[in-house]
Amino acid sequence: MDEVTKVYEGKVTHRAINQLSFEVGKGEFVAVMGPSGSGKTTLLNLISTIDSATSGTITIDGLRPEEMTKTELALFRRRQLGFVFQDFNLLQMLTVEENLVLPLTLDGLPLDEMKKRIADLAKKLDLGQILEKRPNEISGGQAQRTAIGRALIHQPAFILADEPTGNLDSKASKDVLELLARVNQEQKTTILMVTHDPIAASYCDRVIFIKDGEFFNEIYSDDRRQTFFQRILNVLSLLGGNVNDLSTIRLS
Repeated sequence: MDEVTKVYEGKVTHRAINQLSFEVGKGEFVAVMGPSGSGKTTLLNLISTIDSATSGTITIDGLRPEEMTKTELALFRRRQLGFVFQDFNLLQMLTVEENLVLPLTLDGLPLDEMKKRIADLAKKLDLGQILEKRPNEISGGQAQRTAIGRALIHQPAFILADEPTGNLDSKASKDVLELLARVNQEQKTTILMVTHDPIAASYCDRVIFIKDGEFFNEIYSDDRRQTFFQRILNVLSLLGGNVNDLSTIRLS
């Protein structure tokens, strides 16, 4: 994204993003962090093409969403982007298998190909035992793994994750983060994850920090997650906002 600004007009004009520029390389796993109200959600909405920038340009895989028609945008969103949300967004009346396959049914893929992809994902994401269950019959960690499977099934170039561990306990969070890291490494899927959790961010290649809608800082991972985690905490303490007593946490 290049010099992107997003202004919301209203009784009070609000500049949610201000001249923000950064690049995410193909196959990179990047976290975006910042205090509440720093523009993280707006940023995701702009990249996911749900919202459009007031000025500046966003380019995804050589394409510019603002130049697309509504139909082209809908197809682009469905085929090129995968979404993982904090609250899973699974359809309660469908089984895990039906939730997984939903994006493919919209594209009318042959049944054999659908079955092949489900079998492949069930194995990779350890979902084989729960394919016939509904979302209210599985744990939070299993629900998030299902949501990640749904995001991956159409083999998108780019996954956008919004606080994907926000509703999970520490064990399920660790499983989900290790899964995202594995997907990133094995399939070279580009992942952009908005998170307030420094432990989640420590799984990434790079962390971009924003404040008041503007670029604040960025740091790259090193060989040891513990030291990267500590450096993330250091930047968060500079940013202000509530870091709690996170410096006492040790990574497992």
